[in-house]
Amino acid sequence: MHIAVAGNIGSGKTTLTRLLSKHFGWTAQYEDVESNPYLHSFYEDMQRWSFNLQVYFLNSRFRQIINIRQGEKTVIQDRTIYEDAYIFAPNLHQMNLMTTRDFENYSSLFELMSSFIQAPDLLIYLRSSVPNLVNHIQKRGREYEASIRLDYLKRLNERYETWINKYDLGKLLVINVDEVKFEDKAEDLGMIIEKINAEIHGLFQE
Repeated sequence: MHIAVAGNIGSGKTTLTRLLSKHFGWTAQYEDVESNPYLHSFYEDMQRWSFNLQVYFLNSRFRQIINIRQGEKTVIQDRTIYEDAYIFAPNLHQMNLMTTRDFENYSSLFELMSSFIQAPDLLIYLRSSVPNLVNHIQKRGREYEASIRLDYLKRLNERYETWINKYDLGKLLVINVDEVKFEDKAEDLGMIIEKINAEIHGLFQE
C-alpha cells in the first residue's frame, strides 16, 4: 500500500510520517530537504530558482512513486507529487516567480508523468491555520525558512483547500492540526491511528 501525508509548510507532515511509520512498521519516504541542491538558493532568489526546484521535486517524487509501486512494502510518503503540481508551481507562477513559459513546460511534464502513476491508496491531509504554521516553522528553526512570508503561506493554504475540496483520486482523511496535537498528546495520535485503521480496512474490503 501507498499512504501519503499532505499539508502546507510547517503542518507536521514529517513528524506524523515518522510516528505512523514507527507505529505501523511502514517504510517512510521523506521529502528530500537536506540533500536538495536547489532549496537554499530558491529561498534566496525565488524567481531565479523556482523552475529548477520544482523540476527537481517532480523528478524526485516520480521516482519515489515508481519505487513504491514496484516494491512489496507499505510505504508512507511525506508530501505528494500532486502538491507540487497543483499548489506550489501554480502559486509561484501567479506570484510572478515562475515565467509562463517555464510553468507551461513544467505542467506538460507533470501531465505526462501523472499518466504513468497511481494515486496513493490513502491521502492524509493536515489542515492548519497560518499562525499555527508559523509557530511550527519558527520552532524547528531552519535558517532558509526564516524568510518565508505570511502571504506566501496564506496563498498556499488557499490552494491546498481548493485541491482537497476537489480531491477524488482515492481515500482521503483530513486532520485539523490546530486542534489535534499528535506530536504532544498520545491520545490525539491514537485517534488518528484509529481513523487510519478504519480507512485501511475499508481498502481491503473493496
